[in-house]
Amino acid sequence: MRIRNALTDDGGSRRTVPIEAMAHDTILIVDFGSQVTQLIARRVREAGVFSVVAPYQEAAAAFAEHKPSGVIFSGGPSSTHWEGSPRAPQEIYDSGVPLMGICYGQMAMNDQLGGRVEGSDHREFGRAEIEVVGHSPLIEGIWSPGETHTVWMSHGDRVVEPAPGFEVVARSPGAPFAIIANEERRAYGLMFHPEVVHTPDGARLIESFVRRIVRATGDWTMAAFREEAIARIREQVGDGRVICGLSGGVDSTVTAVLLAEAIGDRLTCIFVDHGLLRENEAEQVETMFAGRNDVIFNKVDASETFLNALEGVTDPEVKRKTIGRLFVEVFEKEAKAVKGDFLAQGTLYPDVIESVSPTGGPSVTIKSHHNVGGLPERMGLKLVEPLRLLFKDEVRALGRELGLAETFVGRHPFPGPGLAIRCPGAITRDGLAVLRRADAIFIEEIRAAGLYDRIWQAFAVLLPVETVGVMGDARTYEKVLGLRAVTSTDGMTADIYPFDVTFLGRVASRIVNEVRGVNRVVYDVTSKPPGTIEWE
Repeated sequence: MRIRNALTDDGGSRRTVPIEAMAHDTILIVDFGSQVTQLIARRVREAGVFSVVAPYQEAAAAFAEHKPSGVIFSGGPSSTHWEGSPRAPQEIYDSGVPLMGICYGQMAMNDQLGGRVEGSDHREFGRAEIEVVGHSPLIEGIWSPGETHTVWMSHGDRVVEPAPGFEVVARSPGAPFAIIANEERRAYGLMFHPEVVHTPDGARLIESFVRRIVRATGDWTMAAFREEAIARIREQVGDGRVICGLSGGVDSTVTAVLLAEAIGDRLTCIFVDHGLLRENEAEQVETMFAGRNDVIFNKVDASETFLNALEGVTDPEVKRKTIGRLFVEVFEKEAKAVKGDFLAQGTLYPDVIESVSPTGGPSVTIKSHHNVGGLPERMGLKLVEPLRLLFKDEVRALGRELGLAETFVGRHPFPGPGLAIRCPGAITRDGLAVLRRADAIFIEEIRAAGLYDRIWQAFAVLLPVETVGVMGDARTYEKVLGLRAVTSTDGMTADIYPFDVTFLGRVASRIVNEVRGVNRVVYDVTSKPPGTIEWE
């Protein structure tokens, strides 16, 4: 291992490349624009079966490439009555593979196979009760005729005449064909969303489809993925060398360790301390790689560069763009001194899906994301993205498979701009020191209470507000510190974690007594939406 000071970045831009077919059963999910299509893919994978998502416009090519064992049609915002509304390619129906249509997917499938769909005066949005009225292998062992069950509906149109060969299995007041089945062609339509947690038995229904109906083997594991990923890296990289921008986060670290297993010391990791990391984080990253002889590790101290550039900056977007620009500049400078053919990036599958979403288009900028767009092209490097098939929880599972410590792979997410966006207003070195210590105390208490793994993300925020206090019979005028902790499954929505008052009081007492410069602590009780998880 070689350690030296330099300048760096953490990432690279995306160059789209085909996702290779896996050596396992694959379920193709045709995306008609649902906001929860990713959840279908996750539920399939939770059943031990590999899944890929393709927008309906590219479904024919994806079907030919992956040769799936079964296909699921997602929901979507369209109506089958609209001119040019989404449809699945005919070759999927002609193939005879098992099919499942969800919400709009059910209606599109029914329409294409000769049924009839109409707008309904009785729309259903939210929780609904369905009555099971028929038998089907799909629901066997899960639901039985005569039972009622809670599901999550979101539809205005409905099937009014099933396609030939389909029989009703379940119904609701607003959806007389809540579940329809054509057992001969192994095709099923669900008017509700089984992929969301609000349908309690939904994951079991999806598992039943992929394991019982499709008869997929369920042998997609992280151990299998690890071996296949290593083989793919070796095939792509050949005798080349790879540069990996290491942030210290889970994604980039798992990427680096996987690459190290694949190509050994032809990997150079560049890690930057930009002065915006958590307490002792730079030392922890260095320790993690210090014992590895199969990685060239370049430690970087660019803190003065970043903190000088951020001095006096208060606008959160300017902060993010300044940090992003500097990362591009300093990484390019450092990487040019390293012989490399590829740039490694910890792209995850949600990024891949969103980049080709059928509902993609111009949107309001909530906040800019830290990235290094354009670097591979500017530097003449090719991009290697070994995690681009995985969701975040799967990356954590791969990290465990690679032998990384649970305390590391289970860490809460940390933003690319670091503590810069947890200091609303101007950033100062003294303020960062206060925030680091207070944040560490908060996390220490959460871990001591056994709550860390129940929380998606927890952190402290140093507010640009001073308040009057009394300490030791003396008047103080010091900073306010905010605490934030949320529960979530994917970060898209989040609820506050309901700490008891005793816990919050204990944390506040420690911070005020141990961190000089803070005399008041508050707890953020805003969900997402309307707020974001981070304050900036």
